Amino acid sequence: MTASPPPVPVVDPVIDPSLVEDVTGDVPWQAIVWNDPVNLMSYVTYVLQKLFGYPEPKATALMLDVHHKGKAAVSSGDKEKVEGDVAKLHAAGLWATMQKA
Repeated sequence: MTASPPPVPVVDPVIDPSLVEDVTGDVPWQAIVWNDPVNLMSYVTYVLQKLFGYPEPKATALMLDVHHKGKAAVSSGDKEKVEGDVAKLHAAGLWATMQKA
């Protein structure tokens, strides 16, 4: 006769709320463009105008934020929209990330 293994204790998982992804869409997201040593300021302005339809003064102001502050939020919206915006910025050669607003 063989001995049966001892029972395995049941452990309730503890979920850290900060690690749970927000899937409700209530929290807006932002696309952030970061300063880089490669792209010219005029090119960053051009990309912001073409991708987001910003007028030249707004695109220039955002570019100057990138240049002087190191980053600028260039678009916002739901997660899927901002993911697309970041992909477009990457395709244009800009350094971009997304974060919750």
